[in-house]
Amino acid sequence: MRTIPAGPARSFEQLIVWQKAHQFVLAVYRTTEGFPKQEIYGLTSQLRRAAISIPANIAEGFKKRGRPDKVRFLNIAQGSLEECRYYLILAKDLNYTDTAQLYQQLVEVSKLLESYSAKILTFASGLLTSLK
Repeated sequence: MRTIPAGPARSFEQLIVWQKAHQFVLAVYRTTEGFPKQEIYGLTSQLRRAAISIPANIAEGFKKRGRPDKVRFLNIAQGSLEECRYYLILAKDLNYTDTAQLYQQLVEVSKLLESYSAKILTFASGLLTSLK
């Protein structure tokens, strides 16, 4: 895990939410290696792509200048997270793997993402209030 310097993050890699999302992607890759080979272009590919989208959109949103743009990319990450949530339910129901550990990681990322988004929105509305 990367170290986090004091003060505001200078890169997306310093965001805890990105770090946890990246760890989730790595775990998804390890887990899906054990999926049936007939799923390589199905569930394996879909789950991996949705998982990758989470930290990728956090990273892309980090550099956006306007708060609405930042929040939009975080919302896309949240959508990908929910997509992953469904794929984990499907993998479990198909008896491909025990998804408890991945699901726990997903819940943690979800909470962090919600908190990060709320903080950006709160900061933006606080700015507007102070400008009036």
